[in-house]
Amino acid sequence: MARYRGPVWKKSRRYGISLSGTGKELERRPYPPGQHGPNQRRKLSEYGLQLQEKQKLRFMYGINERQFRRIFEDAGKMKGVHGENFLILLESRLDNLVYRLGLARTRRQARQLVNHGHITVDGSRVDIPSYRVKPGQTIGVREKSRNLDVIKEAVEVNNFVPEYLSFDEEKLEGTFNRYPERSELPSEINEALVVEFYSR
Repeated sequence: MARYRGPVWKKSRRYGISLSGTGKELERRPYPPGQHGPNQRRKLSEYGLQLQEKQKLRFMYGINERQFRRIFEDAGKMKGVHGENFLILLESRLDNLVYRLGLARTRRQARQLVNHGHITVDGSRVDIPSYRVKPGQTIGVREKSRNLDVIKEAVEVNNFVPEYLSFDEEKLEGTFNRYPERSELPSEINEALVVEFYSR
């Protein structure tokens, strides 16, 4: 299944989360799209709830089904809680950390910056968005990409960097200090439902 490239706002309203990261999609009409608007009161089955949670998480990180499944399986091989490890691995992706550092305004934009070779890890260019960053590694912007408007604008509006990262605005680089704790990860996700979905 390919990565979703359609209208983000529609998906955001369907799953009740902001996929753009701005929250604007839910301000105007915080209910699912469709002609019946806020009056859609369908009760989801157990499977429906699990599927919805899985899709919500997949669209949030902008990953295709094959990659998503592979990360889920990798999380199962780690010590600790499967669902929590899964979220930590998703959070450790290079494109996500570029977004978390405020070098891009959305994960989609962050993925493009990585794809186009603007981002470095420990000084070396990395153009694979799914690259798994390890604690202690430093993410930076290539010298010749430092004047890109998209990066400048993103840094200007970003006023929050999670505690598991540190960011130097002058150097345009940040360090992945440690893996995040569950309390620092998306609270609107119930990862236990995703584990149940794949364990069926």
